[in-house]
Amino acid sequence: MTIARKTRILVTTGAAVAIVAGAAAFLPTAWHSPANAAIPPEPPATSSGAAAPVSISSTGLPDFSPLVERYGPAVVNITVKQEVKTAMRDMPGMGGPDDELQQFGPFFFRGMPMPRRQPVVGQGSGFIIDASGLILTNAHVVDDADRVTVKLTDKREFTAKVLGKDRQTDVAVLKIDASNLPTVVMGNASDLKVGQWVLAIGSPFGFENTVTAGIVSAKGRALPDDNYVPFIQTDVAVNPGNSGGPLFNLQGQVVGINSQIFSRTGGYEGLSFAIPIDVALRVQRELVANGHVSRGWLGVSIQGMSRELAASFGLDQPRGALVAQVQPDSPAARAGVQTGDVIVEYDGHAIGEASDLPPLVGETAVGSSAQLKVIRNGKEKVLTARVEQLADASGDSDQPAAADRSHASLGVAVADLSPEQRAQIGIDSGGVVVTAVGDGPAADAGIRRGDVLLRLGGTEIRNSRQLRELVAKTPADKPIPILVRRGDNTLFLALEPSSRSG
Repeated sequence: MTIARKTRILVTTGAAVAIVAGAAAFLPTAWHSPANAAIPPEPPATSSGAAAPVSISSTGLPDFSPLVERYGPAVVNITVKQEVKTAMRDMPGMGGPDDELQQFGPFFFRGMPMPRRQPVVGQGSGFIIDASGLILTNAHVVDDADRVTVKLTDKREFTAKVLGKDRQTDVAVLKIDASNLPTVVMGNASDLKVGQWVLAIGSPFGFENTVTAGIVSAKGRALPDDNYVPFIQTDVAVNPGNSGGPLFNLQGQVVGINSQIFSRTGGYEGLSFAIPIDVALRVQRELVANGHVSRGWLGVSIQGMSRELAASFGLDQPRGALVAQVQPDSPAARAGVQTGDVIVEYDGHAIGEASDLPPLVGETAVGSSAQLKVIRNGKEKVLTARVEQLADASGDSDQPAAADRSHASLGVAVADLSPEQRAQIGIDSGGVVVTAVGDGPAADAGIRRGDVLLRLGGTEIRNSRQLRELVAKTPADKPIPILVRRGDNTLFLALEPSSRSG
């Protein structure tokens, strides 16, 4: 059984957006490189020679063949195998119609589900960054894999070890036991300009070393549930299996890792997204040195500013991150940040959009101080916060930096409840409040803005992070009850499979 799931797909029907991988929902995911002597300095670009610049053909279009000849061998195909428990009925020796045990009665073991381990295979891409066998790819390519196999263009195959993976940035580091391997050259994503040509090499649908080209469509894109990655948007053809492959510039340098596509069908539709290589390398160095990634944490829930909101807060134009909630006993709370503050500058960096803030906080060294310029009651105020480490910040952490995040596969945005809010509405623990409802399963079920979600299936919803995990594990073939508190009433609503499958 093969599943084509190794490129994250932002599937949209109308305004509803779901991050999926094949038939399974992905609700991803920050980088931070604290001052730590255990982390090696950034290595110089690796190469067997100078980068292969792209020439211009007689037609005036770029000729990518020198680049592909030079660096195509450094791009690898990745195959993962995962053992998944399934159910069997009427197993041989368990009361099947032709079984001799039938003599003990017509219902002996008949129809009893018996567990069996079914191998599931997926494919992705990666690229060699060190001649000793260090490989970069996407975390979702190797997530939950029992065995990872790397295949080179010369047909050699190696069993790879996963040195570490970080779901929030979707970066993973592999190691194979080899030497003198071909490598790529690292570029600088910040030097990219919108409109420039870029090229991808990968294994879409298992077709190894497929080359596609396009242009940079935009930079610094924020995607649902990916607060920490300023994605490079391109129109390069990327499909399932391309995930983890390199994105090259015209100088033959890697500037990104192809990670996601935006699609209504599950295939390429002109919108592809790559992780900037500088983000990936920061994560790679921490994973190799420490096995996990540390991130800064302020403890605020934020939202964007509309023109109407900006005017109501005394701003001349929409800018900054509006603080919707401050977590008790957090760095932000101790610094004096208040609900309703608009953060317009963080440690000298202007905050134009709310999405600008999480990456800056994430890369702040834990334990250091950062200055926040906020607008409160129409006046500027400067506060100083001592940044702490994001809780549960392991390589597998899915903890969001802001509680007010889009739960894309449900079509809602939610925020964690403070103890005061819980006391006000009369619940002892858990629960998340719906701050926005778009097209999707939640709207179809009748969920409204202001509802408090208490339980999904038979599990209590403790916070927004755990809700994302519950949604990711929700079966897509049957209705799931969700318990909702609305005003003084509590009621169950049904999330239908038809509305959760797209």
